[in-house]
Amino acid sequence: MKVLAISGSLRQGSYNTTVLRTAERLLPNDVQFELYDGLKWVPPYDEDDDGDDAPVEVQRLRAALAGADAVLISTPEYNSSVPGQLKNALDWASRPIATNVLRNKPVAVVGASTGAFGAVWAQAELRKVLATIGARVVEGDVAVGHAPTRFDEDGDLVDLELREQLGEVVDSLLATAAGRTLVAA
Repeated sequence: MKVLAISGSLRQGSYNTTVLRTAERLLPNDVQFELYDGLKWVPPYDEDDDGDDAPVEVQRLRAALAGADAVLISTPEYNSSVPGQLKNALDWASRPIATNVLRNKPVAVVGASTGAFGAVWAQAELRKVLATIGARVVEGDVAVGHAPTRFDEDGDLVDLELREQLGEVVDSLLATAAGRTLVAA
């Protein structure tokens, strides 16, 4: 099984990328993890540029999504919503709507922010966008608020409750991708 991880933050040292790296360490050894690194180069969506000759970075994004069994997205919150570059990439991925690479694909959403609420509004917006695209949005929440205080110098999530929540979301994502239903303990 392969999980594609996408950080909605473009900056070096991103807390959202760090959340994804923590999730990677929680995966079973037989699960392949890929951190998509091309978000910054996906051009603004333009229907005139879409189709078989879509820009190379769009083709790369679509291929990465198509090749994954599941997708894990970690998003910051900008102005109470999803960062523009992440939303733009999803707009590209959503075309053509009936056969897009996210249709019926299991996707989980988590988030981190420097504020108190851990990007909960952005996560809600992102879930709405993904559901509209046709993704199978996995239930579960991880909101890493006050992110600078939640990681040690090695990038480990030191808040054990948040780490457990992240593990539960990852488990649910993998179970959904494998066609299983998790039973709450």
